[in-house]
Amino acid sequence: MSLTVSNNSAVATANYHLGKNQKALQASIKKLASGKRIIGSSTDPGTLSVAMKLNAAVNRLAGARNNVQNGMSFMEVQDGMLQTAGRIVNRMAELKGMASQDPMKSQQDIDSYDNEFRDLQQQLYQITQQTFNGSSLFAQHTTKNGATQAIFRGNASQDHTISIHTSSDGSAGTIISIHKSALLSALTLRDNGLFTAVSFATLNVGGKLARHKGQNAVATTTSIFSFAAASASDAFNLDAVSMGVFEQALSNVAFLRAQNGGGVSRLNFAAESLALQETNVRAAVGRIEDVDIAEESANLAKYSILTQAAAAMVAQANSSNDVALMLLR
Repeated sequence: MSLTVSNNSAVATANYHLGKNQKALQASIKKLASGKRIIGSSTDPGTLSVAMKLNAAVNRLAGARNNVQNGMSFMEVQDGMLQTAGRIVNRMAELKGMASQDPMKSQQDIDSYDNEFRDLQQQLYQITQQTFNGSSLFAQHTTKNGATQAIFRGNASQDHTISIHTSSDGSAGTIISIHKSALLSALTLRDNGLFTAVSFATLNVGGKLARHKGQNAVATTTSIFSFAAASASDAFNLDAVSMGVFEQALSNVAFLRAQNGGGVSRLNFAAESLALQETNVRAAVGRIEDVDIAEESANLAKYSILTQAAAAMVAQANSSNDVALMLLR
């Protein structure tokens, strides 16, 4: 083999492998430092695209789970208000019994019961107007921005629902509709033996209250009563209504609580499903993105040794020029 100085192929070869090993060593260090197998778009473009889509799905699932949890909070607050309303109606029925069925009660005692009864009607109305972070807890109208008042268990055209997306697909995916209870209508009943619920607006027809057939009453065949009074002047006394109206009002509130419980049950299942989906998608992302620490540690050691060896070989190849110098002396 001839001895040359201008073109030392051994140095070029050793230098090529040194650069290659250094690049691999740096890549291994980056992977271990970041914990990611894909450290750049050029590493694995196809896999990077899949990982980005899955990461976006994880974020959307987290957002949907947050919406479901907020929906559960809404329903829990609503149920607390319904529970209070049920206790108030129960107390009203108790007042009715004590005022009308106890011969030991004087007129002054009955007036005291009436005062409490009228106050409780105003409190019930205040409960129906409660909001949750600015959103009404109860259905006041048939639509969100409508003017027609809602009716308890009314026709199918009424929309008292809040839609919650429960998947990563947004509006194209699954949706749970939770009910905003029509509490005000549930407490407004027609005293015709059937005790059907009507809208609160029917109490005032032509500027006249239709609460009972008395002074200033509307000429109707049946009386309409609402256990929710917007003001003291709208409240009625215990002797104006039969015990059956109390029982139906309490039954209506119980129905609303059961309806609320059904919504909470659906939201619980949706929350569990979303948590499971998020866990599984995160696992899929991990299998795609995460670096194998054991394998990459072995690569780090390998490329570290190869880099040092290549550097030594570059130095060794350069020493061959010394032989040429010896011949020239």
